[in-house]
Amino acid sequence: MSKYSAMLALRATPWARALVLAAAAATAPSAHALFSDDEARKAILDLRQKVDQANTQHRAEQARLQEQLEQLRRSLLDLNTQIEQLRGEIATLRGANESLARDVSELQRRQKDIAQGVEDRIRQIEPQKVVVDGKEIVARPDEKRDYEAALELFRKGDFAGAAAALQAFQRRYPGSGYAESVLYWLGNAQYGKREYREAMASFRSLVSSAPAHPRTPEAMLSIAMCQIELKDRPGARRTLEELIKAHPRSEAAAEAKERLAALR
Repeated sequence: MSKYSAMLALRATPWARALVLAAAAATAPSAHALFSDDEARKAILDLRQKVDQANTQHRAEQARLQEQLEQLRRSLLDLNTQIEQLRGEIATLRGANESLARDVSELQRRQKDIAQGVEDRIRQIEPQKVVVDGKEIVARPDEKRDYEAALELFRKGDFAGAAAALQAFQRRYPGSGYAESVLYWLGNAQYGKREYREAMASFRSLVSSAPAHPRTPEAMLSIAMCQIELKDRPGARRTLEELIKAHPRSEAAAEAKERLAALR
């Protein structure tokens, strides 16, 4: 075998190297030739056939691998498409969830506003406990508002307005827990208008209907003052004496003693 043939045999594929070596052996001069020309050609043909088969198998294997790679590529593309679809669906669901959360929040806010509005309306009409002249009563919000409005007129010195408001209160709320206090302030408003007889009637209604009311001693003292204004000194003395006897420890009784001493 020549040096060139040997180099080709080293670089070629196994089957090609075998073919090259066989060809070199067939053409090399030898005194002891192992094969005839026919046998050498037959061996070369066999080798070529095996090489062709190997190449065919190789190409088939490459085609099969190529097909597998193509299938894998298509699978990856399908998977990527599915992933993108899932991402889109997730984004849609996230947006829907956010919208739903906003709707729920808005509904909760509206529900809270409605509940607050209902509570406000209930408070506007529902009777509540209040304390007036040291006495706890139950009054409706509008009832309390009208009473305080009438007193505000009295504090401003508008005795006519206060008297009219208190009399309107009596008509509107006949069974009110403010009734005794209304009589007391109505008598004072009438006294401020110099309507002494009307004032005496209001004060006497308080004394007779609520003898234990905190304002009763003051009402009796006011009756005596009206009697003094009307020049009824004997009546005033009797009223003052009754006051001192009925409510001896009250501030009104202390003042009644002074008034009584002045009348004598």
